[in-house]
Amino acid sequence: MAKKQSTAPAETPEATSAAPAAAEAPAAKKEPKKAKAPKGKTAPGAETAAAPAAPSAPPPPEATTPAAPPPAKPTADGEVKKRKKQPGHAPPLGKKLKNHLRNLHQKLTKEGPVPLKRAIGLLKQAKRAKFDETVEIHMSLGIDTTQNDQMVRGSVPLPHGIGKAVRVLVFCQGDNVGKAKEAGADYAGGDDLIKKIQQEGWLDFDVALATQDMMGMVSRLGKILGPRGLMPTPKAGTVVTAGGDVAASVREFKAGKVEFRADKGGNVHAGVGKMSFDDDKLVANITTFVDQIRSVKPSGVKGNYVKSITVSATMSPGIPVTV
Repeated sequence: MAKKQSTAPAETPEATSAAPAAAEAPAAKKEPKKAKAPKGKTAPGAETAAAPAAPSAPPPPEATTPAAPPPAKPTADGEVKKRKKQPGHAPPLGKKLKNHLRNLHQKLTKEGPVPLKRAIGLLKQAKRAKFDETVEIHMSLGIDTTQNDQMVRGSVPLPHGIGKAVRVLVFCQGDNVGKAKEAGADYAGGDDLIKKIQQEGWLDFDVALATQDMMGMVSRLGKILGPRGLMPTPKAGTVVTAGGDVAASVREFKAGKVEFRADKGGNVHAGVGKMSFDDDKLVANITTFVDQIRSVKPSGVKGNYVKSITVSATMSPGIPVTV
């Protein structure tokens, strides 16, 4: 008996290839949606899927501005203490003072070196301090201070004094003690004064004189008096020789005898009076001082001896004087 032939059409290759594609289509549509991660949280596995973040830029360097000084702390009484002034820093000048100094400098620069009497007049015009300023003289000398024979040192009595009370001490013994005190010496004596200076460090005097017979004992005070410029020496005229007059030496220093000594730069400085002096008195004192400096010119100096002369006051600029 013959088998019945199937009436179903044969499947073509196109049909067989389309069938799996059609079967996959609905499956793709039914793919479950990814769950959304809540805000502020990352979905699991997101760390690995996300691209590596770019390296962050380094923070900008901090500005190197000086730290502000700490504010002043109040004391127990509630008062605020002022900060101490920094050493080596002058206080700031006011606008008025700056303009005054600038105008004065321009005026003096325009004038140039002037005669002595004119310089004294300009000095008094520039006065701005309330106290009686000291008038000073500064001389630049053409000497070589490394040579012992070119040292300039000595003393000169000024005709009108320096306007300052000078405390004079005299190392002497015997009758010279009474003579020195009668002439106006503030202190006079021998061993008692030497021991007082050695043991107590007493130095309440401006000038120290000594008679020649006392120099052996006074030499023990060299380390104390020497650095302060108080050691008696023959070159400064503070040692009274055997035939000298102690009373006359005391009177000269009390009246205003000025010591001078060239510094390492070859300059000589000295006070020659006060601003309250008359112009003629200041001129006479300065002239006497300059003449004395010229008279002690060392023999080894070659060329120009007095390079420049300048007068000034405690709080005023220097005014050059014609040599």
